[in-house]
Amino acid sequence: MPTLWPRSHPAELENKDIDVEIVRLLNSMSMAQKVGQMIQPEIRYITPAEAAEYHIGSILSGGGAQPHGIHRASVEDWVSLADDFYEASLNAAAVLPILWGVDALHGHNNLCGATLFPHNIGLGATRNPELAREIAEATAAEIAVTGLEWTFAPTLAVTRDDRWGRTYESFAETPELVKAFTRPVVEGLQGKLSDQHFLCDPRVIATAKHYLGDGGTNDGIDQGNTLCHEQSLYEVHGQGYAEAIEAGVQTVMVSFSSWNGEKMHGHYYLLQKVLKDSMGFDGFVISDWNGHGQLSQSSNVSGDEAINAGIDMLMAPEDWRGLWHNTIQQVESGAIPVTRIDDAVSRILRVKLRAKLRFPNKPSERPLAGKADLVGCEKHRLLAQKAVRESAVLLKNNDGTLPLQPGAKILVTGPGANSISMQSGGWSLSWQGDGVTNEDFPGSTTVFSAIEVAAKEINSTAVLSSDCGDAGDYDVAIVVFGEEPYAEGPGDRQHLSYSSSKPADLALLRRLQNKGIKTVSLFLSGRPLWVNPELNASDAFLAAWLPGSEAAGLADLLFSHREFDFVGKLSFSWPASPLQTVVNLGDKEYDPLFPFGFGLKLMDSVDLSNDLDETDETIIEAPVDNLSIFDLRPVTPFKFYAGDQGEWRSPVEGRIFLSKNHVIEVHVVDWRRQEDARRICWRGGAGQVFFATEDSLDCSRLVVPGSVLCLTLSLHKHPEQQVFLRQDSGYPNKAELDIADRLMSLPLGKWQTIEFDLCALNNSGFQPEKLMTPFLLWTEGELELSIGSIRIESANNATTA
Repeated sequence: MPTLWPRSHPAELENKDIDVEIVRLLNSMSMAQKVGQMIQPEIRYITPAEAAEYHIGSILSGGGAQPHGIHRASVEDWVSLADDFYEASLNAAAVLPILWGVDALHGHNNLCGATLFPHNIGLGATRNPELAREIAEATAAEIAVTGLEWTFAPTLAVTRDDRWGRTYESFAETPELVKAFTRPVVEGLQGKLSDQHFLCDPRVIATAKHYLGDGGTNDGIDQGNTLCHEQSLYEVHGQGYAEAIEAGVQTVMVSFSSWNGEKMHGHYYLLQKVLKDSMGFDGFVISDWNGHGQLSQSSNVSGDEAINAGIDMLMAPEDWRGLWHNTIQQVESGAIPVTRIDDAVSRILRVKLRAKLRFPNKPSERPLAGKADLVGCEKHRLLAQKAVRESAVLLKNNDGTLPLQPGAKILVTGPGANSISMQSGGWSLSWQGDGVTNEDFPGSTTVFSAIEVAAKEINSTAVLSSDCGDAGDYDVAIVVFGEEPYAEGPGDRQHLSYSSSKPADLALLRRLQNKGIKTVSLFLSGRPLWVNPELNASDAFLAAWLPGSEAAGLADLLFSHREFDFVGKLSFSWPASPLQTVVNLGDKEYDPLFPFGFGLKLMDSVDLSNDLDETDETIIEAPVDNLSIFDLRPVTPFKFYAGDQGEWRSPVEGRIFLSKNHVIEVHVVDWRRQEDARRICWRGGAGQVFFATEDSLDCSRLVVPGSVLCLTLSLHKHPEQQVFLRQDSGYPNKAELDIADRLMSLPLGKWQTIEFDLCALNNSGFQPEKLMTPFLLWTEGELELSIGSIRIESANNATTA
């Protein structure tokens, strides 16, 4: 029904001179050059020389991809590498310079020292689209400083199930509010169509993503299936895209998800007929990370299905070489029509020409390039502070607990009190927001440091402590807690209960409550969560979302002398129970704890009951059929460790890990989706990798005759010596088995699932009712393998003993 979808193409984009130039350039290009324009490798997997050799027209920096792998790469490092790629494309006689895109979702979040603004869920709570425009302008400027031209933002998802791990990338649960933020953000990044700086310094190219329906998947599953009629697809999920095209957005990124069972990356109707033909989008469509490889007849090195469906540029981070060769062969064989190639390349050239990307104009010679003083500058940080202040939502303020008065003795505690990582969330120097420290965010302000400054201004004292044993010495406690950082799939949840997954925070609140201390809760989260027990144990409660680098905005709201009031209003309805995962304004049975639009002011005299229902269905014991240990990332409560004789138990975090004596190296790899597996290399010498929990688990119902441990792996190098698979109930109480012969029998380079009978492990004091380490691999020789998933299946579920 293309008539559902309005034509949104703005007349201001029409330019006959550009159309003539596209034809001229296209006629001058070889097929190798054309295909090169359509493939986008990631900077970790390509050199400038290779970009020249393969005529590559675009590169990207995904989450955590900094120049030369330098975690704290400087502005100079970014600009220098941008120049290197530019010069390589010039030397390769490319028709136009290479284009560099980056995931800058809440500021230039891959750049050390950049201003990190609140994630979109917080901006939606401000109800201030013009503030979002200013933030987009500041973000564009910091991107331009590094010599880049393109950001993969904004996300226009309308989240309908808060279990989704990308909820915080969404402005709201309603299409109306998402639409209200779309044009200001697109124009803030690109400039207005009538602006002389449209698409060039200090502006960058924007991306509307993820097309289409990514926020509506069944059960909130990332990359899942959105089930609805086409009219609902347009009315709920399509509004932002119509608005973005009218605002002149130049690129659209396709969603990993499906619509009624058909993958968006292969959806000809929605990509070609709707987006391009009906809505008139004449920029280019880019795939998401290896999304083309998820189609039924494709792989990471074969993209004909996606190209023929209407995708113009394939994001192929690591496997781009094979994709380049195969695409040329598919054109030669007729599997991809030449007309489709020419259309795709024309669209890419059109965007480059509109962005005035021509030779000679290398990145370092652009107006803002290299101006490091703009990165994290005071103007941008004050803007972020304002956004934090306007985004926080006051859910509870019994007995006028806030604002805090002069002379107060304040205890600041909780896991998020002094953590830039927790307050920034995912997409903050690393993809998942993990593996970073406060030192990685120079110039940033933690919640505690912001409170400490504000307290001193009115003769109050603020003390940071994890021990509330002497809490009686304080007038008030500010407890900062919430979700650990995550992004995308690893952030998916099965329910919305916070208490069941983080009981220590509730215990802390109750200890303070029992001591009679006034307690203010600052809740850091990427979505609304069921926190009834925590609300009951708090005198005041703030939904602070993921505020980013400028927590001073929260301190502005806590103290009377700062004279700010709360203006934030919920852009997502707040659940009344852990299983109320779908609760959206307009539902037939709409009964949230706090409705869409709720938000108190300081002087509101509404006190919240301290007797909210604390029934948590998610912690009711049920028969256990399996235990998942690793799936995308370590499954809570397990954590991933590795070690050698230098240090046997080191946390494995970030994209690359190296043990103390360099015996073991671990790095992330792709299996079925982005960075969902871990490649482990033993270089020789005693070393181990394992998953463990701090507290023992009673797995006596799992570890019984017939139960198996299922390991999905790809073997890259056969073992040289014994390899022990082990389980511990507190070392040295263990059960182990030498699996070297089993591994020797496996082919190399093939993903497969193998099973081990748990009762075949040789028991040496192991007690399954006190399980702490369900999986450990140990060897003293060389070995290399990738792990995709680890789980234990009970006898009732197991298929093989």
